[in-house]
Amino acid sequence: MKKAKPAGKGKRIVRTRKPFPIVGVGASAGGLEAVTAFLRALPPKSGIAFVLVQHLDPHHESVLHKLLALTTRMHVTQANDGDKVVPDRVYVIPPNRDMVIEGGVLRLVTRRADGGRHLPVDQFLESLARDQGGNAVGVILSGTGSDGTLGLQAIKAGGGIAIAQDPATAQSAGMPENAIEAGCVDLILSPAAIAEQLSRIARLPDSERAAALPDARDVLEHLDSYQQVLRLLEGFTGVDFNLYKPATIRRRIARRMSLHRIDTLDKYMKYLRAKPVEVRALYHDIFIHVTSFFREPDTFEALRQIVFPKLARRGRRPDDPIRVWVPGCSTGEEAYSIAIALTEFLDPKPSKIPFQLFGTDISEPAISRARSGIYSASARAAVSAQRLAKFFVKEGEDYQISKTIRDRCVFARQDLGKDPPFSNLDLISCCNVLIYMGPKLHHRILSVFHYALKPVGFLVLGKSESVTTSGDLFTQEHRKVRIYSRNPVTPTPIFDLGAKVKPTKPYEPPPLPQTEDVDVLKIVDRIVRERYAPAAFLVDADLQIVHFQGDTGRYLAPSPGAATLHLLKLVQNDLALDLRTSVHKANKEGRPIRREGLRLAKDGASKEVDLEVIPIRDGQKKRPNFLVL
Repeated sequence: MKKAKPAGKGKRIVRTRKPFPIVGVGASAGGLEAVTAFLRALPPKSGIAFVLVQHLDPHHESVLHKLLALTTRMHVTQANDGDKVVPDRVYVIPPNRDMVIEGGVLRLVTRRADGGRHLPVDQFLESLARDQGGNAVGVILSGTGSDGTLGLQAIKAGGGIAIAQDPATAQSAGMPENAIEAGCVDLILSPAAIAEQLSRIARLPDSERAAALPDARDVLEHLDSYQQVLRLLEGFTGVDFNLYKPATIRRRIARRMSLHRIDTLDKYMKYLRAKPVEVRALYHDIFIHVTSFFREPDTFEALRQIVFPKLARRGRRPDDPIRVWVPGCSTGEEAYSIAIALTEFLDPKPSKIPFQLFGTDISEPAISRARSGIYSASARAAVSAQRLAKFFVKEGEDYQISKTIRDRCVFARQDLGKDPPFSNLDLISCCNVLIYMGPKLHHRILSVFHYALKPVGFLVLGKSESVTTSGDLFTQEHRKVRIYSRNPVTPTPIFDLGAKVKPTKPYEPPPLPQTEDVDVLKIVDRIVRERYAPAAFLVDADLQIVHFQGDTGRYLAPSPGAATLHLLKLVQNDLALDLRTSVHKANKEGRPIRREGLRLAKDGASKEVDLEVIPIRDGQKKRPNFLVL
């Protein structure tokens, strides 16, 4: 008698694993101490995977994975090519290898030996952002240099969370400080506190864990509250966010909710109304843009081979400059790359044709950085040694674009969806901007570009973008690269250059209540006299200046743009990072923090200054004010 065949036998049962966070950890000098403290504070069953990219000597075997295995009950292994990343494991990069992640699988490649800077943390975190999106978390721990900064920018832009070790707790503060200074860090914590933040997600039931991650479903389900958030943003910034892709905005909102441990959109809406600074933070998160110098080499080669020769055509007069517009220029790397490439092409020509480049972006902080032309070592990693020597000037640990290039570039804030465009242009380069726009705005912007270009004009888009919504306006000039020429057609006008623009509402810090004004200022005056300090600032918990004391002018260098009283936007750049770190530590430890021997450049000279941050608590407030001496 034959046995009954079990139901389903012979059929493959496919079980899909729920999405889980993958944490990429970058470290260098002092990393063993920081990673050890981080792992010891993590539970053995968190539902999270960890991938460690530590700078290692390429010529020696590594026992790092064996040392770390002694500090945690999680399984620790040296990564192998093809490893499928699973939760509750720690994967450690092997020596003399670079590593990326594709489809949740680790891929190892031989370390590049081209003499350039080795940035394995950036390489892995950028691949993690592409692969995991909102489930990616980047953590930068102790280390020298700037490796990891670009990777954190990519993770934040992809909807993930970017974390840096508090520099005050790091054996080598270079890597976390560079990331913090770049403005791409969400949380600044000690290694143990970072573990606690991640463990918070792990302790939630499965039913709530999804809401704690950056793809929170609550944002998708509560459309009324979602629209309220958009209206609040529009009233604050003047930008109509209904014209942008909802998925992108929802990811950004969910990400902010996760950072503040807010589990419903209704609660987040109340938080936004109570905290204007959070409205600004959400606004900047939505428009975060990953950029770098010479980001797409194939595009620059096509510009040199196809576009530049046509723009520098024979017979072009010296009083007819080439006009270039880079909308969505972010912090300026793409714009300066085009200016450098165009300079390299035009300089050998006997005709000496000049050019003008206009860079615009909706973010005023981004535009301010672009105007300065100052970039960290990580930002200029893709710049060749020849270009670095010719077009950059070393400024301390950073590099500044040479004056000859900066003088040819003009940067301004602009809402691309509403403000009037430039006109009579030869070239528009708008890479990785249209991908965030809905179909209506996408079509409108392409019509604007067609209007702004000369009859023989060119448009450059990112590799993930196209002109399919307006195919009659442009013709693709290159089979692989997104370079288009303007078609001689008259498009239907779909943009209103006379539209009324809502003014941006700047954040105004609340004044100190009259009942406590005298007491607080008396305390300030007494401390200033005791410290013999000639100048001081009193700031609230959000670092908005509420009182100036003495001659503070020598320490201030306000950024161009809308007026602000935010301390870190007013002080000189030389002081900003130490000041931010000191305030964070003073708040955390509840005691004065002093830093001595800081270098401050002024009027071509450099001098030493001392800095002290003193928390001043008021019985009626949960968060302290800070006196900065």
